[in-house]
Amino acid sequence: MRDRHIDRLSLPAAALYLFLVTVCDAKGLSYWSDAAVMQRLNIDQQTLADARKKLLEAQLIAWKKPLYQVLSLDPDQSQPRREMARPLSLGGVFKKAMGETR
Repeated sequence: MRDRHIDRLSLPAAALYLFLVTVCDAKGLSYWSDAAVMQRLNIDQQTLADARKKLLEAQLIAWKKPLYQVLSLDPDQSQPRREMARPLSLGGVFKKAMGETR
């Protein structure tokens, strides 16, 4: 949600993505057939193909029949992560959440 991936998807593509996230294994893999996915999501073959195409274009999944893989949303691991200058106290977290600047 924080990177707004789902906002860029059609409703069928979002439904397919959420379905795949729900049914995939620890490596993001799922072997659900087109027929089973269509039945579960109550969509037709063309809608499934269009949704899958959107997810492939958005680089949210990889697919080679019959295998889907949900891809990581983590930022590029080759880029260094920004570290906080110093950890916030619990009070600091609440102040930041409430919009206080001190």
